[in-house]
Amino acid sequence: MKNRILKRITVAVVTVFTLAVQFSCSDSDQDNRGGMVNPPVITSVVLASDPDLEPVTQAQGGTMVIIRGSGFNTLKNVYFNDFDTYFNPAMVTDTEIFVAIDMETPYEEDAPQTLKVVNKNGEFVYHFVVAPPAPIVKSFQPVNAVEGDQITIYGNYFINPTVSFDGAQATVVSNTLTEIVAVMPANAQYKYITVETISGTASWGTAVGTAIYDDNFYAPWTIEAWNNHVYVTDLANAFQGTTFFKKDIPGWDNIQGNWDWDDQISQYTGIKFAVRSDTPGKLVFIFNGSNWGDSNFAFDTTTEWTEVSFTWQQLNNADHVQNITFQEFTGETHTYYFDNITYTVD
Repeated sequence: MKNRILKRITVAVVTVFTLAVQFSCSDSDQDNRGGMVNPPVITSVVLASDPDLEPVTQAQGGTMVIIRGSGFNTLKNVYFNDFDTYFNPAMVTDTEIFVAIDMETPYEEDAPQTLKVVNKNGEFVYHFVVAPPAPIVKSFQPVNAVEGDQITIYGNYFINPTVSFDGAQATVVSNTLTEIVAVMPANAQYKYITVETISGTASWGTAVGTAIYDDNFYAPWTIEAWNNHVYVTDLANAFQGTTFFKKDIPGWDNIQGNWDWDDQISQYTGIKFAVRSDTPGKLVFIFNGSNWGDSNFAFDTTTEWTEVSFTWQQLNNADHVQNITFQEFTGETHTYYFDNITYTVD
């Protein structure tokens, strides 16, 4: 009898111990598929755009990458430079993580330059550099700078930038992430600006020395005060530089430039300008007093800045500029905004 009781107690203890071990493994050492969970391991990172390429140790913010290794079934977190990065669980297997590097990931020189993945049983840290996105050039000011003048370039992601004008190198005086101050080099007239960083290059589509209006009108051109237009200084919402102008224009009315004369235009190919409106609208470009009510010179406007251009040939082979005016063409009042009125060059 005693042996039977002892046997039953022994079986019960073994059973309880076995259940405890199984519960413990399920809770911490097994994934939801029944496999054992180890700390994660990263073996490589490749670009999702071409996973057959060689592994990379650097990518820009906004890039989709594939993290390869093991132990990802119970993935909890992905960090680039200690920035907690969102991942879609549906894009994770035990050996691969498809994840986009967040644009907000810090990439300055003092960033840790690491990729870290965390699962239920640990973490793995891997050397990885998040490079800044390619630079963005939004404008530069003043457009009509000459050799030796300082210009300010507006944009973003200016990390150790170089500045040139169709190969003519400018001297960078200072820069922040969003602005560069540089000295205009020789031989830059009618050329286009380029900013280059380790992540790429960017240009701006207005050439040096072509401005009729950037943040200011250049003589002899202006818009007379009787137009009742308003100048707005707002870097975030300007198309070029910091300042644009606007007017509430009633249906069929206009905003009229002054009358003068410039026949030194052979170096240019036409005229362009940036325009937008508070609600969808339409304007007619009045040139040298012509085109009133002519739909051939009409263009639509939206709430976003749009560049509109006309060649001298489209403007009846113009050989001079006398007046620039814009006529409202919907028959209703709209608020229209204007910026970056310039000549064009080849």
